[in-house]
Amino acid sequence: MTNNDILRRLRYTFDFSDDKMMELFRLGGLDVTRAQISDWLKKEEHPAFQKMEDRTLAIFLNGFIADKRGKRPGPPPRPENKLNNNIILRKLKIALELKDEDIMDIMQLVDLQFSKHEISAFFRKFTQKQYRVCKDQFLRNFLKGLQVQYRL
Repeated sequence: MTNNDILRRLRYTFDFSDDKMMELFRLGGLDVTRAQISDWLKKEEHPAFQKMEDRTLAIFLNGFIADKRGKRPGPPPRPENKLNNNIILRKLKIALELKDEDIMDIMQLVDLQFSKHEISAFFRKFTQKQYRVCKDQFLRNFLKGLQVQYRL
């Protein structure tokens, strides 16, 4: 999945306006314009499409966490320069205050069954034997489950 696709899905799921999107980026520590957001949300075929960098999506997700859970005292957390699906899933879990059981329930909304052990493997350190890479298909289905839970 591309960063732009993830941003599009989150915007739709939580019905974020342009102003809300700008606020989330600001909470993450970056001021963006309405035009930048518009270019990130465009389809890849559109001539004005701009590819969203990992660091920019990390800033947005940090702002999403700050919005949902409250801003921590001090400077905003330092965004990652390189994202993977495991980090994105972790940030969404933190922002929405989800437990492993909640993620299992969200996955059941899209007719997929996962055990608590399978879910917890995504949140382990990559050096641990039980660590499991979160593939695009899992993240895509998780975002679809969020859409079912929060949008409908």
